[in-house]
Amino acid sequence: MTTDTHSTHGLEPRRGSEAWRSAVELLSSMRFAIALLTVICIASVIGTVIKQHEPGVNYVNQFGPFWAELFLALKLNAVYSAWWFLLILAFLVTSTSLCIARNTPKFLADIRNYKENIRHQSLQAFHHKAEGALAAAPADEARRIGQMLAGGGWKVRLQERDTPGGKGWMVAAKAGAANKIGYIAAHSAIVLICLGGLFDGDLFVRALTWVGGKSVYTGGGLVSDVKPEHRLPPTNPAFRGNLLVGEGTASSTAILSQSDGILLQELPFAVELKKFIVEYYSTGMPKLFASDIVIHDKTTGKTTPARVEVNHPVSYDGVQIYQSSFDDGGSSVKLRAVPMNGGMQPFTVEGTIGGRSEITNGSDKMTLEYTALRVINVENLGDDARGAGSGADVRKVDLGHALTQRLGAADKTVTQRQLRNVGPSITYKLRDPAGQAREYHNYMLPVDTGDGSPAFLLGVRASPAENFRYLRIPADDDGSIDGFVHLRAALLDPAQRERAVRRYVAKAVDANRPELADSLAASAARALALFAGAEPVADKKAVGGLQAISDFMESAVPEAERERAADVLLRILNGSLLELNALAREGQGRKPLPENESTQRFMTQAVLALSDAPLYPAPVAFELQDFKQVQASVFQVARAPGKNVVYLGCLLLILGVFAMLYIRERRLWVWLAPQGDGAHATMALSSNRKTLDADREFEQLQRKLLNSS
Repeated sequence: MTTDTHSTHGLEPRRGSEAWRSAVELLSSMRFAIALLTVICIASVIGTVIKQHEPGVNYVNQFGPFWAELFLALKLNAVYSAWWFLLILAFLVTSTSLCIARNTPKFLADIRNYKENIRHQSLQAFHHKAEGALAAAPADEARRIGQMLAGGGWKVRLQERDTPGGKGWMVAAKAGAANKIGYIAAHSAIVLICLGGLFDGDLFVRALTWVGGKSVYTGGGLVSDVKPEHRLPPTNPAFRGNLLVGEGTASSTAILSQSDGILLQELPFAVELKKFIVEYYSTGMPKLFASDIVIHDKTTGKTTPARVEVNHPVSYDGVQIYQSSFDDGGSSVKLRAVPMNGGMQPFTVEGTIGGRSEITNGSDKMTLEYTALRVINVENLGDDARGAGSGADVRKVDLGHALTQRLGAADKTVTQRQLRNVGPSITYKLRDPAGQAREYHNYMLPVDTGDGSPAFLLGVRASPAENFRYLRIPADDDGSIDGFVHLRAALLDPAQRERAVRRYVAKAVDANRPELADSLAASAARALALFAGAEPVADKKAVGGLQAISDFMESAVPEAERERAADVLLRILNGSLLELNALAREGQGRKPLPENESTQRFMTQAVLALSDAPLYPAPVAFELQDFKQVQASVFQVARAPGKNVVYLGCLLLILGVFAMLYIRERRLWVWLAPQGDGAHATMALSSNRKTLDADREFEQLQRKLLNSS
């Protein structure tokens, strides 16, 4: 990076082999530095586009196995700490330092030099030049011109010369020499900023792993169980990691994410979280989160209370403590297992977020992993959420859009909805013996999505790359999920279906036309069996739900009669399900639902939920019954010795760019030769940039110094 616009060559040593001289010339040349800057810019773009320090499975889900493996091999998941990025920074520092070493002596010498020895004949070659006759002798005019220039901020030097006609005087003046200081400052700023980046990057961490016998940890388990070879000492001069502290607990070990695992950084102090405070906007986004902490010094035992807020870090022993985010600190939850197939009894389990429980499904053993507890869920249930994300939910999931992605029959309501808090929710995973897991997200309270029928929302997805799809189970008249559970158990029971058919036929058939009873009973029994998935259609596998009814109509009814037949069959199905629900309630010692609009809404939603239920991939759904929230604060702790170096570099960069852009270097020469009793003046001006300002300044100097009109 040289200021010589006529050459991109670097420093060329006079001694050494040809390879050595070529290497030094390349390393100190402007073309090499620009190439390095280009690579750094491209790498920075990649680091911005590709999420950094994500788990490897996330890259596989997003880009596929081939590209994920390539990205991990090139360290594109951790660009700013990759060995090749640090190497490029080191080369850029070396190249720019050589450039500064090559050009600074020339710049300083040029700043000190007035160039008063220029030949007066050379003044005729300048773009800005003028001549004139002055009344006084050359010596007097030289002093006058010199004083006028000095008064205008110019630095002036006078030189007396012998000429054939007598004593002549050269007036040499300069201004704007800080322009060259700007070049030095800007180039030095690049070196300082790159050095600061190297110091605050993973340079020292990598040095400790290379020469200090430390290695990256790739396993799991508790932090306390990690061996010393994976822990960095408190004397590590530079690091940046995360510290998770639950309320009422203390921690002194930060986690440093690496591309292939983690390292643990021991801190010279412990951070105890006394209280975590979080406030929310009406949209559910946090507007303030802060932590009241106590810092315990390991050496002196001194305790220091402090408060950490976003954009208001706390500094202790050279380590900055930033409020990064918040998480669950091990909340305890009580879940009720709701059977989805009617073949088991409900039971309860208790656990803590981040923990797991072993459950059995007959001979199959499954693992229940408690993933997350959310006490507040302000969701966007409006129609606009179906087109684009509203950002109402901090998980970037719009419930209004997710509800259109149901397991089976979709709800196509067009009712306008709005943001509101729908209460707590639990997220968990069910993992089978083979290690495969699905993630579930269930809301604790029934949610009225705008159609007047509150429903329990049971979400499921196969991988984190997908959005949750929801099974909507209508709440009964007690606001419970049990009414639907008993209805589904009755639907799967052949004896209950037969009783429901008899009751429906008894109510539907006119006593004066008993011959219709047998055919209606057969149709109702067939409809319930198809809907329950107890009867295959056209030698196909039994699927159940509304899909089975649709398949039956296509296979058994002529196309011209399907619309009328479908209407009749659905009426029979709805009537039979209403009687089946009455039987299920009577079996629980409850009265049948009254025939009103509320019951109609419940049964309409129940039919859709019963149709979707066979697609639910788990035999049970876990309902959140109770919880005790424990919050945790996530701090970012950093020791950044290069921070002040970067600040100094930024200051020099600002000053350097300002000097280069806004300060013009100018040099002025006035040659005064004897001419009779007076003097003949030849004036010339040079500037590092040709601008209109230079033209105007030369005209003003010409009028002022040469008395030219």
